[in-house]
Amino acid sequence: MSLPYGQPIEVAQNIKRITCNNPSPLTGAGTNSFLIGTSDLALVDPGPIDDAHCQAIMDALEKDQRISHIFVTHSHLDHSPLAARVASITGAKVHALGDSTTGRSDVMSALAQTDALKRGEGVDQQFAPDVRLNEGQVIEHAGWRITAHHTPGHFANHMSFAVDDVELCGDLIMAWATSLVAPPDGDLTQFITSCEQTRTRAARRLLPAHGEAIEDPQKRIEWLINHRMERTAQIIRTLEAGPQTPKELTQQIYSDINPNLWPAAEQNVLAHLIDLMTKKRVSPEGILSIQSKFRLLEKIPS
Repeated sequence: MSLPYGQPIEVAQNIKRITCNNPSPLTGAGTNSFLIGTSDLALVDPGPIDDAHCQAIMDALEKDQRISHIFVTHSHLDHSPLAARVASITGAKVHALGDSTTGRSDVMSALAQTDALKRGEGVDQQFAPDVRLNEGQVIEHAGWRITAHHTPGHFANHMSFAVDDVELCGDLIMAWATSLVAPPDGDLTQFITSCEQTRTRAARRLLPAHGEAIEDPQKRIEWLINHRMERTAQIIRTLEAGPQTPKELTQQIYSDINPNLWPAAEQNVLAHLIDLMTKKRVSPEGILSIQSKFRLLEKIPS
């Protein structure tokens, strides 16, 4: 999968996508930034610190256009750091749910304090929006209307932005891969809830922050939820052989993928185990960490 880098591509009415040249196993083709509107534009997800991408965003502005608002879906390093630079150039304020700890569940907040878990992706620890958004908040300006929705799971402060019947869904839902859910920043319980709420809003099209548009959101979301349920069942079946660490589970369950991707997969396995912990289905031996062995508290009848 490859997208044209640095070129503004119209992907919906009055919405243009510009893809950053930062491909990787976790970013796919690269980070998508979006410009919304016709005169005063909203910029969603400026992206990483990248001079060429910053210039591409500014070059995409037509005569008499300016960036009046900046929105950030979440504060991973491939989404939020460029926001401050674009804000200094344009004078636009940065809008988001909050800093990188905002939106965490009580369970994940407690886990974060222990420093016992490895982080799955780079976090923008310096991120702080100028304007904090709330669930369902509507921002209207110069012919565009954006509704903000808190959609945690991939990241605690993750937001999706609805524009008419299109929803910019960040890293929550993607067509090319499943989202990484890496505790304590990611939370599988929240992820499933956010997917279900997105399905209920029934957008006609989803525009993810990596990869191409999702033209059948209902089908994709249903697949993602079922995939997570199947993965949970797979973990439980594997634990029936006895207590195991997330790493041991990963090597058995993800035996068909490149071992270089196992560290990311291990984070997903840990997220499933923590979700099962909250449901009192499994328990770690000793203090919770990514090295802990987990054991079943009960078996599911086959």
